[in-house]
Amino acid sequence: MTTDNQPTPQDASADPAAPAEALAPEAKIAELEGRLAEMSDAYLRAKAEAENIRRRSEEEMSKARKFAVEGFAEAMLPVMDSMEAAIAMPDAKVEAVLEGVHATRRQLAAALERNKVLEINPAQGAKFDPHQHQAISMVPAEQEANSVVMVLQKGYLIADRVLRPALVTVAAPK
Repeated sequence: MTTDNQPTPQDASADPAAPAEALAPEAKIAELEGRLAEMSDAYLRAKAEAENIRRRSEEEMSKARKFAVEGFAEAMLPVMDSMEAAIAMPDAKVEAVLEGVHATRRQLAAALERNKVLEINPAQGAKFDPHQHQAISMVPAEQEANSVVMVLQKGYLIADRVLRPALVTVAAPK
């Protein structure tokens, strides 16, 4: 044996794990770097996909806002055609014009209904509803207080939201 702490050829062969342990941290680093590269790639792809989805949804929302009235406009075109036809006949008799006005009103009512615009037209004596009616005045009447006496102007709903409240007069308390 030697006294100068140098390994002998026997000592090197006795510990075969020593070189493997020295390589293990390098292999582990390489493995972790590979996983990091995979995760970085997956992150970048997910980020790009999220950006594409955001951009597409913004475009769709923009188109939806821009063309939201398209269906309603299509429903209104026959009404416009009827009005133009009436204007094109300046010598028409009053009865014919009145008949045309009624037909045009029916077209308009049908177009509004197809687009879920519904009338608020409370019957006389109906209970006053501040969510759908606007009281213009209170008048003495022979009916229950806070009930509709007369409708001055119809109101309209669109998809259960009040577009315009009905203008009504209401019975005053006795």
